[in-house]
Amino acid sequence: MIDPDSGRPVYRQLADVIRGQIDRGELRPGQRLRTEPEYVDEYEIGRDSVRKAMALLRAEGLIVTTRQGSRVRPQPDMAEVSLSEDTQVRTRMPTQKERRVLGVAEGVPVFVVERPGAEPEVLAGDRTTLVVRGGGGREL
Repeated sequence: MIDPDSGRPVYRQLADVIRGQIDRGELRPGQRLRTEPEYVDEYEIGRDSVRKAMALLRAEGLIVTTRQGSRVRPQPDMAEVSLSEDTQVRTRMPTQKERRVLGVAEGVPVFVVERPGAEPEVLAGDRTTLVVRGGGGREL
C-alpha cells in the first residue's frame, strides 16, 4: 500500500492511508490509532516517516496526540451563519492569537465575515457553515 519508489514521500502516503481510514469511518472519532512501532512494522517504514505523518494529520486537525497516544479528533458541532447578499466573506489563515482564541488547529482557515455597518467577525472555518439568504429570506 505504501510504495517508497513512487516519488511521493512515504510520510504523505501513510497520512493518506490514515486519512482515508478516517474518511471511510474505519477509524471513528475518539478511536485510538496504532502506535508508532505498529505502523513501522506494518508498513515497513522508518519512525521519522510515521512521526511526520502524524504531525501532518495533527496540523490538518484530524488527530490529537497525548501521552496516551494519538486519537481521531471528534468532529466539532457546526454553527450555521446566515449571510445576506450584501455581506462579504474572505477566507484566510488565522493569526496565532485567533488560533488560540478560536481553538482551531494549525492549517485550519478562518472566515472573515464583513457585514455593512458592523465590525468584521472571524469564524473558525472547520466549525462554520455559511448560508447565503436572498431576498425574502430564501436560501440561495
